[in-house]
Amino acid sequence: MTNIKVIIPAFNEEESIPKVIADIPRSVSEIIVVNNNSSDNTAKNALAAGATVVDESKPGYGYACLAGMDYVDKQSKLPDIIVFLDGDYSDYPEELDKIVAPIIKEDIDLVIGARKKELREAGSMTLPQIFGNWLATLLMRLFFGANFTDLGPFRAIKYEKLKELGMQDKTYGWTVEMQLKAIRKKLAYKEVPVRYKRRIGVSKVSGTIKGAIFAGIKILGWIFKYSVK
Repeated sequence: MTNIKVIIPAFNEEESIPKVIADIPRSVSEIIVVNNNSSDNTAKNALAAGATVVDESKPGYGYACLAGMDYVDKQSKLPDIIVFLDGDYSDYPEELDKIVAPIIKEDIDLVIGARKKELREAGSMTLPQIFGNWLATLLMRLFFGANFTDLGPFRAIKYEKLKELGMQDKTYGWTVEMQLKAIRKKLAYKEVPVRYKRRIGVSKVSGTIKGAIFAGIKILGWIFKYSVK
């Protein structure tokens, strides 16, 4: 049986996190919520919902993901697949089996949940998100011949391949770093269309002008860094 673990970075998601955990399929062996310096009941509610909680006091999406990976790395039985999923309930966690299927059935290394326009709830992605995804994936096609259409956070990757990538980004560039390194290392990747809805609460990144600007800078920075190598 395939050993699948889920890592969920979460900052002040007390209302949404129990819903996310409840909708994750039972094919998952462990749900790891990384409490990223929350000031609310995110950790308490995640524990009550049955998740493992790992604390990371340094704020940042990448910091949280790395903390989750560090926790997994120390386990005696390592997983086959790691799934990353946001804690705001904008994704549909029940689609996890669809995300991991290409890895299990087709030996794909990395699967990105692509938030196709026809599957998105109106208003679920902000204009900066939509434009940023379009620009980033366009540049990846032009510079690297990639066929990504999204930087969606709902994604699955073989654990051994994830370790090979040597992930480093601590904040907003985590998703694009993973995709760029997958291209560089010639991993087999695929996109799977997924539904997407309005998140619970306000986004800490796309919901603020500062967050959107810094996210854009980090994403473009990673792309141009790799384009000159």
